Amino acid sequence: MDYKNDIGYRKQTLKKLLYNIQKNEDLIVKALYDDFKKPEFEAVLTETNYVISDLKDTIKNISKWAKPKRVFPSLLNFPSTDYIYKEPYGRVLIISPWNYPFQLALCPLIAAVAAGNKVTVKPSELTPHTSAIIAKIVEKTFHINHVEVVEGGVEVSNKLLAERWDYIFFTGSVSVGKIVAKAAAENLTPVTLELGGKNPCVVDESADLKLAAKRIVWGKFINAGQTCIAPDYILIQKNMKVNFITFLIEEIIKAYGKKIDKSPDFARIINTKNWVRLDQMIERDKIIFGGETNHDKLYISPTLIEEPSLESAVMREEIFGPILPILTYETENDIHNIITKYEKPLAFYIFSENNSFAKKLIQKYSFGGGAVNDTVIHFSNKRLPFGGVGQSGIGAYHGQMSFDTFSHHKSIVKKGNWLDLPMRYAPYKDKLASIKRILDWL
Repeated sequence: MDYKNDIGYRKQTLKKLLYNIQKNEDLIVKALYDDFKKPEFEAVLTETNYVISDLKDTIKNISKWAKPKRVFPSLLNFPSTDYIYKEPYGRVLIISPWNYPFQLALCPLIAAVAAGNKVTVKPSELTPHTSAIIAKIVEKTFHINHVEVVEGGVEVSNKLLAERWDYIFFTGSVSVGKIVAKAAAENLTPVTLELGGKNPCVVDESADLKLAAKRIVWGKFINAGQTCIAPDYILIQKNMKVNFITFLIEEIIKAYGKKIDKSPDFARIINTKNWVRLDQMIERDKIIFGGETNHDKLYISPTLIEEPSLESAVMREEIFGPILPILTYETENDIHNIITKYEKPLAFYIFSENNSFAKKLIQKYSFGGGAVNDTVIHFSNKRLPFGGVGQSGIGAYHGQMSFDTFSHHKSIVKKGNWLDLPMRYAPYKDKLASIKRILDWL
């Protein structure tokens, strides 16, 4: 077993992983439902199929990604050939979250294995059914000295973080991300932190309001709003608000019916702690739609909140649930005053037919990634890097960038011996003017 140097071995284990995931897909979907009633369609679209697609792409391209890359040499080193070699970091720790518990554990795992690392995965204790099937699949696929799954709660995470790792990949909240970063700093361990933030969704007067409402409802309420890149709040041009709210309500009912608690297409809140946190965010006097809750069933309906105070609970922190505040603006300065009140977000969405307006916002504000005239979809393109900036995250992955994330890039210059220019060697007397002319020319 040479997972560090043998590309063929890595490829074979990933093919075995693909087989075991496809074989157990129904059980994975059931586990996701048992954990928080994730609808089968969403489980397949955002979890199992996404992982299967990622696996197929990695298996297809691993040999190309791992191959040393020749780059144009510096004339200062003439004659030479220059390369970038990719080598595994070594021991990698992946700590995954509960909201997309299968996808966000397996996709980093796939990349870490492809790059030749030894991997430990710590799945979320809040999704025990999914964590158990991840452990089962990993056990059937990998040698224990290659990949292992460690289940448990916060105390297990703390124990793992106390160990020395060569790379740590964490997906979760900003607050826990800071703990991970602090632990990694003890050994100067490189990290990727996939976090979150208050993602703005700006809708201007030129937008197709009906289509915008449809796409926002889907992006916001998929997974019951428990998505790190879901729109966190709406900023709509003031004169458009009334019509837009009407369209939002129509689209929510169209998607989930009038009795949303009976809909098979709407997930539940992950646990009591998060349910209580979200329930306390709802300003009952500002509800314009929804607001129904059931503590026993961990249910909170899609809820629209009109013009909450920026100091209110729903606007102070990332929502991460099916509550959507709707704010208005009249000028671009109004937009600026609200967006800059918060840390750099993980995602940013703009609905507009005015290309110059959209371009101005994209260039003006710093954020992880986003979309114009849609939500969430940038995550699906493996050719786009996915990651945050500032407090919304450090580092990025997806596609080849995932492989590169778990690889150290070594610079190698292979120098020829048939010519050895004397200019660089001491003694340096009478050489300075000549070397300056050469450097200026280069």
